[in-house]
Amino acid sequence: QVQVVESGGGLVQPGGSLRLSCAASGSIFSVNFMGWYRQAPGKERELVASITSDGSTNYVDSVKGRFTISRDNAKNTVYLQMNTLKPEDAAVYYCNVRAKPFKHYSLPLNYWGQGTQVTVSS
Repeated sequence: QVQVVESGGGLVQPGGSLRLSCAASGSIFSVNFMGWYRQAPGKERELVASITSDGSTNYVDSVKGRFTISRDNAKNTVYLQMNTLKPEDAAVYYCNVRAKPFKHYSLPLNYWGQGTQVTVSS
């Protein structure tokens, strides 16, 4: 069983910053992909940023230059530093972890956190 827990959301003014954290724990043999998705009311969930086990990162165009994703492999933790926040960044942010709970698994399984609310408003 793998648990994924996010933290760090909240209310921030436009132009402000927030840092989200996500920790995966439990029966984990290896973690491959870690990513942050977001979903605003009435919109589809979108992948905001992702990072692989070798450190390769990917960002949606709307956050490039403002958001930075990083991970601590020893702690199975991923972070999302969000700077220069805009009202359109407001959403529920979900952490996604693709991990193998045991060595014999040929493919990683998909795990989701419960989501953390980010509100950008003056």
